[in-house]
Amino acid sequence: MFDIQIFLEWLGSIRDRLNPLVNPYSLLDITIVALMFFWLFGVIRGTRAVQLLRGFGVILVLSIVISSVLPLDTLRWLLGNAVQPALIVAIPVLFQPELRRALESLGRTNDLFGRSFNRANRSELLETINGVSRAAQQLSQQGVGALMVIERETGLQEYADRGVILDSRLAVPLLLNIFYPNSPLHDMAVIVRGNRILAANVVLPLSEDVVGQRRYGTRHRAAKGITEQSDAIAVVVSEETGAISLVHDGRLVSYLSEARLQAMLAGLLKVSLEENERS
Repeated sequence: MFDIQIFLEWLGSIRDRLNPLVNPYSLLDITIVALMFFWLFGVIRGTRAVQLLRGFGVILVLSIVISSVLPLDTLRWLLGNAVQPALIVAIPVLFQPELRRALESLGRTNDLFGRSFNRANRSELLETINGVSRAAQQLSQQGVGALMVIERETGLQEYADRGVILDSRLAVPLLLNIFYPNSPLHDMAVIVRGNRILAANVVLPLSEDVVGQRRYGTRHRAAKGITEQSDAIAVVVSEETGAISLVHDGRLVSYLSEARLQAMLAGLLKVSLEENERS
């Protein structure tokens, strides 16, 4: 039978433990743990890890409930001696991309300290924003497919080395020429570093996220794949529809105009377009 007095005493003990004047460390402990979980959920949001966690959760909850309600000694032994050790091995394997993203996000100086780009970098980024947006618009009008990846804090040199190193100043005519159909470098992706085209004909990892009604082509899956494994920004022009899409952190926004693409790139790269108007 429910005892209201015991329940009130339990609430009082919780209140005393969380009272910062009585014990500040308990509240600090809960706050740190909550922030850690909030950060981890932010890392895995929009990835396959969410479905995997749900599956793990359902299996563990059902197993614990069944073994607690019913006298199932074998199941209880199996949970304690087989399932838990197996999870220690399985978690790094199944969640390898998400763990890598988490460690990379900790190593990004901009994310940790909010360091802004200096003025020289701002002018280079404005040049990149304008060039990529204008090239995407012209490629869209011509019905030519393209994939342009803008490098940020996470280095993409390992992918660039697989393609053709250009290291040339970014220019709209050059981008149009690279993606012109049947040209030697038109296939795969272009990697942009600062205001320079680092490499072309680059092979990128394909996203395994194929959940949902929409089926993405190779360019869109490559854009999602590289942005799931790094903090890069990908701009995709669909060869079939001519739609311009921006992909960041594995999330895709489609049917963008040149102005809208400029605004989104400026927001992600933390550059004000007002400087572009004054220059």
